[in-house]
Amino acid sequence: MTARRAPDVTLLVVAGVLTAIGAIMVFSASSVVGIIRYHDAEHFVKRELIWVALGALACWIGVKIDYGVLRRAAPWLLGVAVALLIGVLFPHFGMIEGGARRWYEFGLFSFEPSEFVKLALIVFLAKLLADREENARDFSAVAFPALFWVGVCFMLVLRQPDLGTATLFLMIAFVMLFVAGARLRHLAIGVAVAVPALLAFVYASPYRRARFTAFLDPNADPKGTGYHILQSLYGLGSGGIFGVGLGESRQKFGYLPEQYTDFIFSVLGEELGFIGAAAVIVLFLLLAYRGICIALRAEDRFGFFLAVGITASIALQAFINIGVVTSTWPVTGVPLPFISYGGTSLVMSLFGVGLLASISRGRSRAAIAADERIRDPRNAHPAHGRRHGRSFVPRAVTRTGALRRAR
Repeated sequence: MTARRAPDVTLLVVAGVLTAIGAIMVFSASSVVGIIRYHDAEHFVKRELIWVALGALACWIGVKIDYGVLRRAAPWLLGVAVALLIGVLFPHFGMIEGGARRWYEFGLFSFEPSEFVKLALIVFLAKLLADREENARDFSAVAFPALFWVGVCFMLVLRQPDLGTATLFLMIAFVMLFVAGARLRHLAIGVAVAVPALLAFVYASPYRRARFTAFLDPNADPKGTGYHILQSLYGLGSGGIFGVGLGESRQKFGYLPEQYTDFIFSVLGEELGFIGAAAVIVLFLLLAYRGICIALRAEDRFGFFLAVGITASIALQAFINIGVVTSTWPVTGVPLPFISYGGTSLVMSLFGVGLLASISRGRSRAAIAADERIRDPRNAHPAHGRRHGRSFVPRAVTRTGALRRAR
């Protein structure tokens, strides 16, 4: 079997640096809560380091495996994902925390199925778009099945409730369908269905409505729905250019809720200042750039769509979290990738980075040949080398091109 190329080193280094920053900031942001609740300032960082080790293992596995195996497993992965989302809603299975039923509990650790669902949905959409790309502008062939399964996952996650992750599903699907060349009116149909559902969910509860719109004017209820946002802004503002110093945050002393999870970027901005916060944003932008480069150089269309989905997932999640912290996005419970405390999110994010690195390595000739033997001959037709419809993204390679680069 011909050896594959070396993985994208820049991608792996950036992900490693973000993870290291995350472990340091989790220790700093959670130390006060750890002392109050468990009489141990290192309680949360000890658990986080275990997840870092598991995430590193997941990343290594992602780098080593042939990402093409996920194409064949896509329907099964989605089936397991939907089953997990349904199961977590049952009282004897799902654990309630903060008024939401989002986790399975296993002793000292918990598992959040929506993080697994996010990756499973990306893999499924990548397979669907790669298999039916010639019909990307056909609503019944591509847009309908894609929007249907996204809608199923969207509604199940909304039941938990988890508005942030549900919204993220829609945004990822929109990006993937857009780059596949889907008609804009088909995408508009999905938006027309999803937005009213979101608004109905938000406005069904006066508390959710007030919290959702609090970012527009947090001072209207400074001790209620605007409290999170104002405390976050106080932290960011007090950090100045260079910050108050690592470990010296004042907001973490009971002022800022969720200081080591959803609002950890506020503590980071307070302690490391504008310079530190800007550096983290630049690292996310660099990671997104490397992900786009990997997608454009992918050796097959499945790899291209998979890279687009994973990159969009990480970049959009970071954008939403930082938007919430800076009061430019409605408050939603979306963690900051690699930085926020949380095992499932970290492990799945690092596994996604590993898959991106696997795509950057290309595929061996033996793997490509095996796929060609089981693939429908119609999908290997030379016409697949033509540019498709109005999609501005060029096709990756034909069969001979892939074999040539894999040598």
